Amino acid sequence: MSAEPRERLFLIDGSHTLYRSYHAIRVLTTSKGFPTNAIYGFLQILNKIVREHSPEYLAVVFDAPGPNFRHEAYPEYKANRPPMPEDLSVQIPWIRKLLETYRVPCVELRGYEGDDVLATLAHLARQSGLDAVLVTGDKDLCQMVEPGIRMLDPKRDAIVGPEELGSEYGIPCDKLPDLFALTGDSIDNLPGVPGVGPKTAAALLQQFGSLDELLRRTGEIEKPRLRQLVEEHRERILKNRTLVRISTDVPLDPDLERFRRQAPDAAGLREIFRSLEFHRLLEELPAERTLRDDLYRLVLDEGALEELVRALEESREGFALDLETTSRNPALAEPVGISFAVDGDRAWYVPVGHVVLGAPAQLPLERVLDRLRPLLEDPGRPKFGQNIKYDLLVLKRKGVEVGGVAFDTMLASYLLDPSRKAHALADLALQFLQHRKITYQEVTEGGKAGRQIGFEEVELDAASRYSCEDAHATYRLTRILGDRLLEEGLSPLFHEIEMPLIEVLLDMEFRGIRIDVPFFSELAVEFRRQLADLENRIHEIAGEPFNVSSPQQLAKVLFKTLRLPVIKRTKTGPATDVKVLTRLAAEHPLPRLVLDYRSASKLLSTYVEALPRLADPLTGRVHTCFNQAVTATGRLSSSDPNLQNIPIRTAEGRRIRRGFIPEDGKLLMSADYSQIELRILAHVSEDERLLESFANDEDVHTRTASQIFDCDPALISDDMRRQAKVINFGVIYGMGAYGLAEALGIPRKTAQTFIEQYFAHYGGVKAWREACLEQCRASGYVTTLLNRRRLLPEIVSRDAPVRALAERTAINTPIQGTAADIIKLAMIRIHRRLRSDSLETRMLLQVHDELVFEVPEAELERARQLVREEMESVIPLKVRLKVDIQSGRNWSEAH
Repeated sequence: MSAEPRERLFLIDGSHTLYRSYHAIRVLTTSKGFPTNAIYGFLQILNKIVREHSPEYLAVVFDAPGPNFRHEAYPEYKANRPPMPEDLSVQIPWIRKLLETYRVPCVELRGYEGDDVLATLAHLARQSGLDAVLVTGDKDLCQMVEPGIRMLDPKRDAIVGPEELGSEYGIPCDKLPDLFALTGDSIDNLPGVPGVGPKTAAALLQQFGSLDELLRRTGEIEKPRLRQLVEEHRERILKNRTLVRISTDVPLDPDLERFRRQAPDAAGLREIFRSLEFHRLLEELPAERTLRDDLYRLVLDEGALEELVRALEESREGFALDLETTSRNPALAEPVGISFAVDGDRAWYVPVGHVVLGAPAQLPLERVLDRLRPLLEDPGRPKFGQNIKYDLLVLKRKGVEVGGVAFDTMLASYLLDPSRKAHALADLALQFLQHRKITYQEVTEGGKAGRQIGFEEVELDAASRYSCEDAHATYRLTRILGDRLLEEGLSPLFHEIEMPLIEVLLDMEFRGIRIDVPFFSELAVEFRRQLADLENRIHEIAGEPFNVSSPQQLAKVLFKTLRLPVIKRTKTGPATDVKVLTRLAAEHPLPRLVLDYRSASKLLSTYVEALPRLADPLTGRVHTCFNQAVTATGRLSSSDPNLQNIPIRTAEGRRIRRGFIPEDGKLLMSADYSQIELRILAHVSEDERLLESFANDEDVHTRTASQIFDCDPALISDDMRRQAKVINFGVIYGMGAYGLAEALGIPRKTAQTFIEQYFAHYGGVKAWREACLEQCRASGYVTTLLNRRRLLPEIVSRDAPVRALAERTAINTPIQGTAADIIKLAMIRIHRRLRSDSLETRMLLQVHDELVFEVPEAELERARQLVREEMESVIPLKVRLKVDIQSGRNWSEAH
């Protein structure tokens, strides 16, 4: 009968784990810029040990501050170690606080190194009938491995014993101090025997059995030079062994019961994880539900509906609302239910479209909307929502124009941290309410064969809990996030731009833009013919047929058949991405044809074939979605379909734009800011020459070219102006010599000369860039002219590529973000003017610096004047904002 397995004491080498975590994770900070990389890495190792090994006993050992007995014996011990980095030292108190909250004891003792404490505890464990596992990657501790004491190196992810380590080093573990004495240790500032590495040292110890025996019989060392070196450094070798040999007699409390593992303080961990913004670790904690749900009500009859109406009428502070529907696409969605929440933790769910078998009778949608319409449309009653534009659009399609929209929790979260990957309600509830929501997945799983069901099939009780919780969480978050916006100085931006913009985007999405479906059918034929021609030309040049869309087959043709140079490699072989093909196109015609093929193929599938399928069959109009909470710079994005990525500078892109048309009797009008980012740069930098160029209405690119190439503006060629244009905009995007060289296809040295000449001419721009970077390093963020904030704590990263990216972003964001703010503000003002002046002109699209309108022919001049007035006067700058306005029978003509 086998013996019972022994309980184990896992001893974590805290100091080694601390440094390893710090270096393993290059950049990780809170939104305020506090470094958390070492803390997070340390916790990952701790959690992995607990999760995968379930140790009965657990402790962490740290090096105590100050010298130890080795320093007394050898003052130069570890003298070459640099001081602890400041961004690591500030994390140590948090690690200690976390270990206390995890209820994992920490051990350290002045005068002794952590290795000696670890070794002593391991021996005490053996004497107490426990197995010990040393969690470390420190090779010095390998000498302690013996039966009952093993090692776990988190990097190797395997527990090893004396046999594995003996095989690795070629000698028994207890002889490792002899080996380290010969090789020395550069980390501890212990020089070894010159030229003696681990293999040579192991061979000597295998031959002589021990270091003592080797030193007694040095005359038997076969190689004369090696024999001489060992004899010359005898004292050094013996001193090294004394210093590397780990002590096991540190005076410690022998009671190991204090290390028996306990359950962590979950509440304390939640508080720390929230402070450190460890959202994923927060999600992994046991479920916590802080929102009370005993006041949730399911509305199934007229009496309950009247009770809801009275509660909403009495709630003067406003109410939160949330729709459940059949689709994420608001153009296709049908309401399934609607929930409301007011103060006092009260919430109601009104089902109107559940089709689950056996469900009780529900109130008709028309009846519910008729009864709630006065409240929903009342502009004096504040409404709150999460991504509320979606709910407003669904209700608008049902004839309800919601008024008094006061707060969107998703947009508030976005303004507070625009770099955050997601602003989902569940994440916000967990972070700010410490509440784990019921997930959509949880209420919609469990259909036949485990399929995901639609919300209309969800049981009413489950649907009510889920939807009421959504509205309830939204209501609670409204106050919390509102206070945060106020504290951060973001309330004006939120209430004067982002919230009013919802109404503008709502109307734009509801209206959509008309497309010429027959035209796109003809265009598809042309694109397919063009692709076939390109494919034939590619095959002809390659000398063989192959799948042009296959990276592997293309790589074979490029690098084996045509013997073109390999620019970059990936895990699967030579890269064939856009940058690689662009560089190769300078050497051979085939890569350029492949780029043309890829571009035409993408345009065909993304737009030419897809747009007719997305058009409303009755109106022929396409309804894109404009997203306010996606880009970190503040720009709007477009999706389903994305109408912002149709190229304007290519013939194919212009042909696609020809397919966007107005209604009969109307025109499309495009209003495009001219060089808005350069004008903003002139304003913020106050560069005299840049201001002068715009004041005199000069061509800025020509002027820059004349300075860089040192010639008269009249002699500037189109190519010289193109290069100057790349430089002008490259400055805005924080481009350096390497990026400029790539963009222009010129040597890096030449690019550096261009940049130096640019800054010599535009000294104000250079000074602004330096001041912008300095301010960002000091505060951890940059702002636009309207105070939109971009957090960039990584600008002080010790990782050069990460720091360089943050610096480029710090230069770009105030410019591009201000441009985004300006056009959003212009959209709001134009929208209001069109309404107040009773014009039929309507805004349809926003594409970066361009607005597209559908204009009755009779209103064209009035609309042109109104749009120009609002766009050019939207914000006072030191240079005039200039707008180019054109119109036509399709989008291409209007641009």
